[in-house]
Formats: sequence, structure tokens, C-alpha cells
Amino acid sequence: MEPAEDYSFPPASFKPLLTEISGLLRSTSSTLAVAETTTGGLVSAALLSVSGASKFFVGGATVYTTKSRRIWAGWTDENLVNYKGPTPQLVTELAVNVREQMDATYCIGESGATGPTVPGPPFVHVAGQTCIAIVSREGFATRVVNTGVAEREKNMVAFAKAALVLHRDVLAGDVKLEPRQRRPDSEGSDFTSTI
Repeated sequence: MEPAEDYSFPPASFKPLLTEISGLLRSTSSTLAVAETTTGGLVSAALLSVSGASKFFVGGATVYTTKSRRIWAGWTDENLVNYKGPTPQLVTELAVNVREQMDATYCIGESGATGPTVPGPPFVHVAGQTCIAIVSREGFATRVVNTGVAEREKNMVAFAKAALVLHRDVLAGDVKLEPRQRRPDSEGSDFTSTI
């Protein structure tokens, strides 16, 4: 006899975060998009587990490959040539592009290396490390998280939780957004990173 399937999702530790995030977004009529890589859609899935998520969640992109980043996150040939690995600036720009395309109030961006293996030079990836960005029209906040482990599934969950924590902290006012500079070529459009 096969063991009973466990359908519990999201992890129990996510649930208070999701309740806070959804409440804060709804109270300000704010919307949210997600641009994630190594979390593989877990951030979006966790947000969608909240009843009534359609009131605040406008969409997400799992931009795991350079091809998907070109199509969904606005990458150019220059981004591809210069790519050496995830950085706070790269993740901020992924989030800026997806936020702009989705016309959302906020976008969570995430990119890192879950392990157990990472590409070698010229790429700079650290197994168990991710960069997270929260962007809005007003500014951005970034955080680098290092779990110290190279276990893929554990890191995917830990990175997703860290992204939700940073977003909750921004919404609650515990982390202030850094101002961004306006793009000189687009009046009233998004901003360019000053990182």
C-alpha cells in the first residue's frame, strides 16, 4: 500500500508571512509581480496559495535561463555578453523589467545558485547564495542571502522564504526603499538602478 500523499503547501513557516503580505497589499490596493530564477516558481506558488490572491497578484515569470530572461525580462545582447552570475544589480533589473511589463506596484526579483554544483569561471556563482530585490516605481531594496548549504531543494525553499520576508519587511516599513534615478529616455516610465 502506498503512503498517503502529503498535499501541504506552502510550508507552515510561510503562512504567517503570506497572511501579512496579502493584508498589507490589500490595505493599500497594491499589486505584485514576481521575477524568480532558482526558486523555480515557489514564490509565485506560495502567494497564489492565499485565498483571494487575484486581488493583488498580477503574474510571475520564472526566468531561469538566458533565453527566458531575453523574452520575459528585457535582457539584451549586452546583458548576455556581460553575464557572470547573479548580483543585486542584475536581480533589481530583472524585477524592474517584469514590474514594468506587468504594471504592478511591486515586483520581487530573485536569482542565485541552489547547488549542489555551480558553473565555473568566468561565472561567479556560490552554492546556497541568492540575491533578492524588491522594486517599485519609488525605489528598490536588495538583500543577499547565503544559507551555507548546497542542497538544492532546501535552498529553493529557503530562498523563497527569504524573498517573502524581504517583501513583508518593505511593505511593513521595516526596510526602506532606496530611491532610483529616472531613465533619461522615458518620461514617467520606470527607473534605472543606481546600485
